[in-house]
Amino acid sequence: MKHKAGFVNIIGNPNVGKSTLMNAFVGERLSIITSKAQTTRHRILGIVNGDDFQIIFSDTPGIIKPAYELQASMMDFVKSAFEDADVLIYMVEIGEKELKDETFFNKIKHSDIPVLLLINKIDKSSQEEVEEKLLYWKEKVPNAEVFLISALENFNVQGVFDRIIEILPESPAFYPKDQLTDKPERFFVNEAIREKILLNYKKEIPYAVEVDTEEFFESDTIIRIRSIIMVERETQKGIIIGHKGEALKRVGMEARKDLQKFFDKKIHLELYVKVNKNWRNDKRQLRRFGYND
Repeated sequence: MKHKAGFVNIIGNPNVGKSTLMNAFVGERLSIITSKAQTTRHRILGIVNGDDFQIIFSDTPGIIKPAYELQASMMDFVKSAFEDADVLIYMVEIGEKELKDETFFNKIKHSDIPVLLLINKIDKSSQEEVEEKLLYWKEKVPNAEVFLISALENFNVQGVFDRIIEILPESPAFYPKDQLTDKPERFFVNEAIREKILLNYKKEIPYAVEVDTEEFFESDTIIRIRSIIMVERETQKGIIIGHKGEALKRVGMEARKDLQKFFDKKIHLELYVKVNKNWRNDKRQLRRFGYND
């Protein structure tokens, strides 16, 4: 039996559903999902294995024009997704017409590897608009195979998955067959906490936050975790903590519930808030948090 394996990298504008699609493919909640732009900051691999295939899916940050060093690092993750892809998924939602970066768009249109263009969120649109967008994208990116999907409703996700297997190159597996992702456990702790901050706070606060898990001790019955929430200013620290610590307590409770599901084990979670001035523009700090690798 011939074995197929390869990297399938998902790119697109912010909030088009890349993380929802990745989680649907993998069958696990690896990428955090909120309605806010720039939710995904890293490139996250999700590995799907069969007897005769291994697909390494890659979720990437939404394409933006960088305004500071953190965002530039996020766009570096997108650039790397072009370099090692065996199949490129370009994801758009029903209402959009172009990528926010012309350079990336040209790379897609002149790609030597297979491109699957997925028009997502078709459940939010009329039949007439869907047909119009289908023709538009076929003309705009003639080298791509175009699929209509709803990642959230799981519509036609299996059809895309089956096509990926057909066009994957023959290759041995790149990772052990029981491996789900390339990220360590602490990464998913950080992301679970950051997701709750995105959901519970408004305006600039979620974007000024980074999470660093300093302790992760696992026994047979419980995982004990100590995580630091980094902010850029004292005023942000006060907002994160909230009146009598209620806001921080809510984040901790919600994150702990998700982590107990993810690790299938009891979780003891301690959260602290520290000011780390201007971390988003500090290359040394960004390296420490896993950017600029």
